[in-house]
This record gives sequence, structure tokens and C-alpha cells, in this order.
Amino acid sequence: MLESEKLDLILSEMRDIKDEMQDMKGEMRDIRDEMQDMKGEMQDIKDEMQDIKRRTTNIELTLENETNPNIKIIAEGHLDLNRKLDNVLKVENEKELLLIRVNTIENELHRVKEHIGGIA
Repeated sequence: MLESEKLDLILSEMRDIKDEMQDMKGEMRDIRDEMQDMKGEMQDIKDEMQDIKRRTTNIELTLENETNPNIKIIAEGHLDLNRKLDNVLKVENEKELLLIRVNTIENELHRVKEHIGGIA
């Protein structure tokens, strides 16, 4: 093989290596761009997580400071209503018993009047 042929072969191989390096350089740019995109997506996820954390904290505070005390107030009010209802029902039961007693006494009085009227 001649010296010029060797040189041409070396130059050809060098061009091939250069082309491969250019291809690798392009691939590295693509990888870098993808990494940048991923970095942006990760930042978006981080921002969303912070928003979720903030919203969760707000929900917890609302439950702790508003909802739970309000439920307690309502429950206490229902307990009072239940006590009042028990008192009303107790009075109603006593009223029914008194009506029964009055009815019984009226019937006995009517019989006594009939008996006295029959004697007189």
C-alpha cells in the first residue's frame, strides 16, 4: 500500500470518527435538552406538591379551627334539645295519666250520681 493510500485511509477514518463525534455531540445535545425538559417537569411537580401541601394545611386548619368546634356546638345543642324533648315527653306522659284518671273519676262520679238518683 502506498503512502498516499495510507494517508487517504487514515483521513477517511478520521472523517468517519469526526462524523461519529458529530453524531455523538448531537445525541448529547438531545440528552441535555431532554434533561432540561425533565428538570422543568420536576420543578412543575415540586410546585404542585407545594400547592397540595398548602391546601392540605389550609384544610387541616379549617377542620381544627372551624368545622370541629362547630360540630361540637351543634352536638351540644342537640343534646339540650334531647333533654328538653325528654322533659316534654315526661309531661305528656303525666298528662295522659291525669286524663285517664279524670276519665275514670268522671265515670265513677256518673255511677255514684245514678246510684244516688236511684236511691232518692
